[in-house]
Amino acid sequence: MNYTIANLEKDYELELERIVSEVKKSGAKTVLLQLPDGLKPWGPTLSDYLEEETSAKVSLWLGACFGACDLPDSGMDLVIQFGHAPWS
Repeated sequence: MNYTIANLEKDYELELERIVSEVKKSGAKTVLLQLPDGLKPWGPTLSDYLEEETSAKVSLWLGACFGACDLPDSGMDLVIQFGHAPWS
């Protein structure tokens, strides 16, 4: 599998432009990505992309994720959770 942003965007609607905008707008210096198991292989690709597009340091949560109520205590400035429902 070729883990590139182009391939990722072809198969998933992750609103990456919106995420970049939110990271920049928030001024977050540290960002945590919380991904469901199916997207975890894409984690390094997403992390690299967001670090290139913003000035934030991006980390991946590799623990279990059971939805928006499962927020890790990470000490990060911003947590971005990816899942099945659109974010609001």
